[in-house]
Amino acid sequence: MELLMMVCFIYCFLIGMCVASFMNVVIDRVPRGENFVSGRSHCDSCGKVIAWYDLIPVVSYLVLRGRCRYCHSKIPVRGFFIEIFGGLSGVFCFYRFGFEYETILMFVIAMILLAITMIDFDTMIIPDGLNIAMFLVCLVLMFVRQMSLVDSTIGMFCISLPMFLMNLVIPDSFGGGDIKLMFASGIALGWKYSLLAAFIGILIAGIYCIYLILTKKVDKKGHIAFGPYLSIGIFIALCYGYEIISWYLNLLM
Repeated sequence: MELLMMVCFIYCFLIGMCVASFMNVVIDRVPRGENFVSGRSHCDSCGKVIAWYDLIPVVSYLVLRGRCRYCHSKIPVRGFFIEIFGGLSGVFCFYRFGFEYETILMFVIAMILLAITMIDFDTMIIPDGLNIAMFLVCLVLMFVRQMSLVDSTIGMFCISLPMFLMNLVIPDSFGGGDIKLMFASGIALGWKYSLLAAFIGILIAGIYCIYLILTKKVDKKGHIAFGPYLSIGIFIALCYGYEIISWYLNLLM
């Protein structure tokens, strides 16, 4: 049994790296409006088409020592760490959910949230396509977890609607993509875990903002990408929402 589990973990790591390698393409091309399904990968510096043996996740980066085979320009190290993160995400999802459909669904959600995080950091925009993908996967997760339709419906609006209304009162207080993200994920979170996800996201974002203000890297009127912090909150709430809320309630008793 231990050997089987070890094989499964290795398999999940390898699959995770490959999927994350594809997400690198999504992160790179979607903001530029390019097709991320077709078209060969190429070096951004010299334009040379990258051969298949230079596209092996993690391995190719190490073999090439982080440089293009043709022009020797540096390959962004971020892609390497994204592939590692993808592998670790695959291992984590299998560790958390085991041989269940939730493992696959949660891994897909992790990859969508990863793309949302990186694109939002780069552009301050969350593409509608990723929010639609998030909604569809969360819809399936809702059925897999056998959630009530009422709980899911309230979950979609309990955070997204107040964010939308606040945006009407204070323009640009939240991005449209952030509102759509909470709406899309709310169907699988339900109202309790939606509140938890938003709280975690706001807490982490608040701590980061305090750091930026204290280090004078941004003023009090500056804007930051909020999607990455909501993504962290959403993933944590989907994985450990029950445990966190139970722990908190026990503290009050």
